[in-house]
Amino acid sequence: MKTLAASVEGSNPALNITIFALFVVITLVIVFRASRNTKTASDYYAAGRAFTGPQNGIAISGDYLSAASFLGIAGAIAVYGYDGFLYSIGFLVAWLVALLLVAELLRNTGKFTMGDVLAFRMKQRPVRAAAAISTLVVSFFYLLAQMAGAGGLVALLLGIEGKAAQSLVIAVVGVIMIAYVLIGGMKGTTWVQIIKAALLIVGALAMTLWVLGKYGFNFSSLLQGAVDKAGKAGEALLGPGKQYGKDGTTKLDFFSLGIALVLGTAGLPHVLMRFYTVPTAREARRSVVWAIVLIGVFYLFTLVLGYGAGALVGPDAIKKAPGGVNSAAPLLALNLGGPVLLGLISAIAFATILAVVAGLTITASASFAHDVYANVLKKGKATTGSEVRVARITAVVIGVVAILGGILANGQNVAFLVALAFAVAASANLPTILYSLFWKRFNTQGALWSIYGGLFVTIVLIVFSPAVSGKPVDPKTGKSASMLQGVDFHWFPLDNPGLVSIPIAFVLGWLGTILSKEHNQAKYVEMEVRALTGAGAEKAVQH
Repeated sequence: MKTLAASVEGSNPALNITIFALFVVITLVIVFRASRNTKTASDYYAAGRAFTGPQNGIAISGDYLSAASFLGIAGAIAVYGYDGFLYSIGFLVAWLVALLLVAELLRNTGKFTMGDVLAFRMKQRPVRAAAAISTLVVSFFYLLAQMAGAGGLVALLLGIEGKAAQSLVIAVVGVIMIAYVLIGGMKGTTWVQIIKAALLIVGALAMTLWVLGKYGFNFSSLLQGAVDKAGKAGEALLGPGKQYGKDGTTKLDFFSLGIALVLGTAGLPHVLMRFYTVPTAREARRSVVWAIVLIGVFYLFTLVLGYGAGALVGPDAIKKAPGGVNSAAPLLALNLGGPVLLGLISAIAFATILAVVAGLTITASASFAHDVYANVLKKGKATTGSEVRVARITAVVIGVVAILGGILANGQNVAFLVALAFAVAASANLPTILYSLFWKRFNTQGALWSIYGGLFVTIVLIVFSPAVSGKPVDPKTGKSASMLQGVDFHWFPLDNPGLVSIPIAFVLGWLGTILSKEHNQAKYVEMEVRALTGAGAEKAVQH
């Protein structure tokens, strides 16, 4: 393998595409087999609640360890060092909020979607509509990140540099994703996520050991290699401040990012929906513990992979690659094991993207079909068959929108795009979920003000932030780090709006509640008993 790595100059597109095609064929067969038992809405949305805690925990880690985790964080560590690793810490700590405040209570209270929980003691139609809109917006931002990762990865994988060709690749990824969701529903999607999580963790472990082996299993030597490769700016990789610390604004930006990451997970609809695939609240708890362990181990691997890419490939080479910062892990694989390892790692990264976008798509389509179609438009009188059919049609529409958005976001750092999704989730969803579960006085007006207010403030601040326009052009790459090149209409100084939008959403939820006299004491008592015991929840068992 080492002689192969030494003799090969670059990637082998035919080999890469063969490995990827093989993975797609195998997973499509698994999805098709899983789909044979998908008959009811419970089967399609919640996989018949047939998965165990450990299985669901592996699937959650597969859902959560997205292109941001593998491509974005490894790249951020390679280029920015210590500051890049802060993404990993934020993503991991966030699970404690989900475990302690949300997982078990949500599993006991809801049925298929976040809207089930929020509408439990509120006016059904307006709250379900708001929950569905929020779910669709969060899913769209998250899908943007995955599609951008797909474009960058395939650009490197096949040596494609033209925007038109990369756009075609993003479209192909979108079509495969839609096929997973249409054929397999939640059961097929879950099996793809379990397979992908296993592949990703094993692949990252192999590369981690390989990188450490090159430096005598001495992490200090690896860090020194990264410092030496980076030249004059090398020492800055080992301490805070290379990305977030040049001035007061960037320090505030880091604080804002941290809040969004830590609070966002407990409001991510595609993560929350996974709690409904297990039969009991106890299994929901077990699945979160499994997820925390697997995700924590993986993020330790990204630390080695990031600094390894910095030491062996170099930050300048990574920035100039077709996929930019997202190319660090594939370039490291090419450096270590030549085109064979690059093909395998790229196929795993592609599996990562496909599994996550499938999970996001089924969540968004389920929210629209279950909350908007069945409960708002049909007033709870829709048949199971028509509801599932609407979910499948919605999946196709969401897939098309994701493809168009991915083409626009191609080239952005995926970890950063995911952080925006977390900000929307933490602002629009989390305040309403926590108020619903823990505040007796909370009512419909509070829920609507919190969801719509949080959503509106977050999106406005993102649109008018430096993330979208106005960042200076990097002389080395000739590009601005903003999403839109050559324009500047930003007035909000922070890249991530979490520091402002999350408190505003909590305040709006409180204000909307106290300005309305509506209050259903009996429903709150029922919800509290059900949330804590599981009594009345579908297939629930008390523990």
